[in-house]
Parts: sequence; C-alpha cells; structure tokens
Amino acid sequence: MTDLTHSFMDFSLPKIMAVLNITPDSFSDGGAFYAGNSQPDLSRVLNRVDLMLSEGAHLIDVGGESTRPGAEPVSPEEELARVLPVVEAIVSRFDVPVSVDTSTPTVISEAARAGASMINDVRALRRPGALTAAAASGLPVCLMHMLGEPQHMQLNPGYVDIAADVKTFLLERIAACEAAGIPRSRILIDPGFGFGKTLQHNLILFRSLPELVDLGFPVLVGVSRKSLVGAILDKPVEERMVGSIALGMLAIQRGVKVLRVHDISATADALKILQAVEG
Repeated sequence: MTDLTHSFMDFSLPKIMAVLNITPDSFSDGGAFYAGNSQPDLSRVLNRVDLMLSEGAHLIDVGGESTRPGAEPVSPEEELARVLPVVEAIVSRFDVPVSVDTSTPTVISEAARAGASMINDVRALRRPGALTAAAASGLPVCLMHMLGEPQHMQLNPGYVDIAADVKTFLLERIAACEAAGIPRSRILIDPGFGFGKTLQHNLILFRSLPELVDLGFPVLVGVSRKSLVGAILDKPVEERMVGSIALGMLAIQRGVKVLRVHDISATADALKILQAVEG
C-alpha cells in the first residue's frame, strides 16, 4: 500500500469521506461538474476538491455511476471516461487518498493504476470479475450491503431479520475476499443505509451498528442527505444537513470509523465537538 493508503487506514480517529459524484443524475449533486459538456470540467472538479480538503475531508470518494433508487446502469466505457481523468487529476494535484465508488472490474483496475487508494463497492465485489480485479489491485476495499439493484431496490424490500441478514451477507463477502487473497487488514464494511431498505429497516440497522463494529472491521456509514433523514424530518434533500450530521455523530458514538458525507465543514465541526466532549 502507498503512504496515502496507510495514512487513511489508521482509524485511531474517525475519518471524513467527501462525496464527489461525477455523474449527471446523482440524487443530491448530479451534474454539478458538467456545465453542458459530455465530460466533467476538471477545473471545476479540482476547485471542489480543494474546498473539500480545506473543510476537513480525509478522503475523496469519486463515483461515475449513480446508485440512487431508480438509477439506470452505465456502460463500463462511460463510467471509465467519467472517473479516470478525475482520479488522475486529483492524484497529480493533491496529497489526498482517493477512493473510487465502483463495481466495475475495468474501472477498479484502471483506477488503481491511476493512483486510487481504495475501492468502495456498493455491490460488495459481486459483479463478475470485480473480486479478482480488487484482489489484483492490492488496494483496501469497502464492502457494502445492497438488496437488489438500484433500479428496483426500494420496491418493497423484505428481510427475515434486517440486522442478522446484513451481518450474514457481509461475513459471506468478507470470506469471499479472503479466499480471493484480500487480507482482513484491507477490508472495511458498510451496512448500506438506504439501499434496499425501508425507514424501519434503516432504524433497526442503525441501532445494531455496535454488532457490526464488533466484527472487527472498520465500519463506514453513508447517511448524508438520504431519504431516511428526509422521512424522519419530512424535509427535502437540500434541508437535510442537520439531520444527516446528527445521525453521523450517533454513528461515531456507536463505533463507526468513516462517515461518507456531502456537508464536510459542518461534519468536521460536529466531530470536533464530539471528540472534545468525549476526550
């Protein structure tokens, strides 16, 4: 692993992962870097990353395929065209770890060659070839739980026991990673809030976070601006910052090590307050 990856994998203190969606259709910030062009404007991207770092981000999570509910998949070629120039630009300009939010084997391999520091996969390396590509990359991986696919994951999702089902799934994917040659020291896990889960599922799963933490892997949580926050508060996406930060701090108190967020500065402030109080 590179020095940047080593520094990120030190979880003595919680980390802030900043969301950088290079997509025209993500639920919160889709199209922010396009300005009418077919490819992202790299100057806009780099300005945004510069701001993210000044606000307290520890890691930049670059995504080229929207996984919002109802999102349609994109071709590997399109995803690569969106992601690769951005990863290369960030790595050449900034001294910051870059995570790539992808399930696509070619994107995993090319992003690793371009200098990415982690693979963040909402499908937990289940696409054909993804597990092999991730193992060959030598990078840490984050394995997320998702029931179904984004196009239909919110259409009446059902579980026998949401907490137990998610835990079992993650343990199975961890075992698959280890069998493929990815050591436990390179694995993070994400319960996948909002991915094939009702509000009640999300709340039960949130209360069970300590059980996932007890598995011994760093836990990453992404609740920023999501529909569960909107459902609790009855507020649209643009008014969910406070609720998102509240859930994030509750997650940190339950042992979570990484928060994937849109509102970096406010999250960093809240985290400082929490750390000062808890000592």
